[in-house]
Amino acid sequence: MGYQLNFAPVWRDFDLLLSGLALGLVMAIFSVLVVGNLIGLAAAFAMTSRSTALRRIASAYVTIIRNLPIFFLMLVTFFVLPQQFGIRIDKVQAFVGTLSIYAGAYLTEVYRGALLALPKGLREAGLAIGLTEGQTRLWVILPVMLRNALPALSNNFISLFKDTSVAAAIAVPELTFYARQINNNTFRVIEVWSVCSLMYVAVCYLIAAGLRVVERRLAIPR
Repeated sequence: MGYQLNFAPVWRDFDLLLSGLALGLVMAIFSVLVVGNLIGLAAAFAMTSRSTALRRIASAYVTIIRNLPIFFLMLVTFFVLPQQFGIRIDKVQAFVGTLSIYAGAYLTEVYRGALLALPKGLREAGLAIGLTEGQTRLWVILPVMLRNALPALSNNFISLFKDTSVAAAIAVPELTFYARQINNNTFRVIEVWSVCSLMYVAVCYLIAAGLRVVERRLAIPR
């Protein structure tokens, strides 16, 4: 007998898939655009500072984190920290913390590249009009750097959003977790994963389209 497609069991629990997708988006936004951004900015300025110690610390952080799989880091956070150090955190908190640290390492390189691409006279111009070093970084360097980094930031956000699927391994109720649950209950393998795939594709496409609009609005007129 041939396999007969039946999407009814998937539509019956479609609300679970939507709630899982929403949780994945919230985790990605908070981890990447909020915490990861702050870590990335701080580490990028450290890597381009005159302090040798700061450069080495930031470089070590980026090198170590970028060369470890996020799945491995998640397992360390969720299982090793509670057992060995008594640090007990919720599974969602464990994944958000892991994704934030992971995203910070990748965004560090994005922002470091954007900083190095800035005209050398930009800092001097800020100091020349009476701004302090901190004010120059905040009001002159940072806005221009963020504009230059936006395309790479967009790509990294989409990539890191897809990484939220690994959270299913520690039972975080995101999209992949519910897809596996529905699949196990209904045995509708093709239907469940087809719908799940289309949801990922649709959301990533909408994110990319939205970020392209932001890029066009912030682009310097030629």
